[in-house]
Amino acid sequence: MKNTLQVLMSRLRMKQLQLLIALDDHKSLHKAASAMSMTQSAASKALHELESMLEAPLFERAKSGLIVNQFGHCVIRYARLVATDLSALCDDMAEIRSGKGGRLAVGTIMGAIPAVVAPILDELHASLPNLSVEIVEDTSARMLMLLDDGRLDLVIGRSTVSDEPSRYHYQSLGDEPLSVAVGYDHPRIAKEIDLHALSGYRWITYPGHMPLHALLERELDLAGISMPTNPISTASTFVTLTLLQQSTDLVALLPTDIAERFARQKMLRILPVALKSPSPTFGIVTRKGGVLSSPAQQFIQRLRKLERVR
Repeated sequence: MKNTLQVLMSRLRMKQLQLLIALDDHKSLHKAASAMSMTQSAASKALHELESMLEAPLFERAKSGLIVNQFGHCVIRYARLVATDLSALCDDMAEIRSGKGGRLAVGTIMGAIPAVVAPILDELHASLPNLSVEIVEDTSARMLMLLDDGRLDLVIGRSTVSDEPSRYHYQSLGDEPLSVAVGYDHPRIAKEIDLHALSGYRWITYPGHMPLHALLERELDLAGISMPTNPISTASTFVTLTLLQQSTDLVALLPTDIAERFARQKMLRILPVALKSPSPTFGIVTRKGGVLSSPAQQFIQRLRKLERVR
């Protein structure tokens, strides 16, 4: 698209992006125009101007109304991103004016919390005592969606779970060792065992789209064991821990840092099972083209320093 960027920079209006979001929300030009306090003809003209700028139709015209196409889905996603970024800008400005010191939203996989996230938060609080911090612990896939929407400043996780990992900057931080864990009431086992010894146990597994689910599947396959047909699937550390405490017949894979902390509190036991697969890696994930706030930059600088020390 020749000179499209220059055209957008000089002619694009927020009103047009707001109209796209309204069209996506209301699925009707008439309703979207009403929500925007515009006439339908003015809304139709604004949409036509935007399509001309982008040199692509964003909707298919049908008797039932406008039907968003693949170009429209793409532009609407970025329109929401721009709107979210502007909203965050206003919030951050208001917080700075009020003396709160701004806001930082970090997404993280659970295995990175004890040794990576927690120490840095202590350091950051010492230098920015008025900073408001939000920590989101979830799967990498869900956190990348929040990153795309501008609701997270950065993610400590895996960009490879995305269908388009090239959309992100990724800086590796290290490995996430895993351990096989059971409830604390499970009898202590001193000698090393293999996965065959757990054939009578029911597995708590990660959801199928997660890398750690694939790792368990690979470990069982290497041992000549089929994936269980009746697992309990969850991405929640709290759910996993609670279930392990409730039953001695359950077993789960957990990040070693997490498992060791719970084991020290006598909440679970780590079984002496040697896994053959290499530990999954994780790192810092940020949006390409995104502008990091000062707190986010400081957080990342401390991440890099921490990894050099470890």
